[in-house]
Amino acid sequence: MCIPNILCIYDMYSREERKLFIVISAANPDPMYKQVTDQIKDAIATGSLAPEAKLPSIREMAAELGISPITIKRAYSDLESEGFVVTRAGLGSFVAGMNRERLREAKTAEIREELRRIARAAAAFGVPIAEIEAMVKEMKEERHE
Repeated sequence: MCIPNILCIYDMYSREERKLFIVISAANPDPMYKQVTDQIKDAIATGSLAPEAKLPSIREMAAELGISPITIKRAYSDLESEGFVVTRAGLGSFVAGMNRERLREAKTAEIREELRRIARAAAAFGVPIAEIEAMVKEMKEERHE
């Protein structure tokens, strides 16, 4: 389903539960292929997509999202080169058996880089690190950690 100039949605269900939900937004600064890649990685990391789960075909997902198959092909290619997906000739693309610790390390590195970006932006506006730490503590309390 696609709402012109706003967002496109792909929703994959099994009988028991939702497996994959992808939202492509024109307002997101990331290229469309990266939006797809990131959301599939998140679905794998959270266990929504289990090892050996079959991904939708490139054409199917492209049609549902209303975007070019080349975009989905790039996303699948990136996922395969990073070890998240295995493509089997004539059968399609499947979630690779992943080491959950490796996924956690990759996500931690991504979060660390985002925190660096936030710290640079805060410094540019004169917001001290102590204030950012207070915000993180507040979030921790909200989550009851």
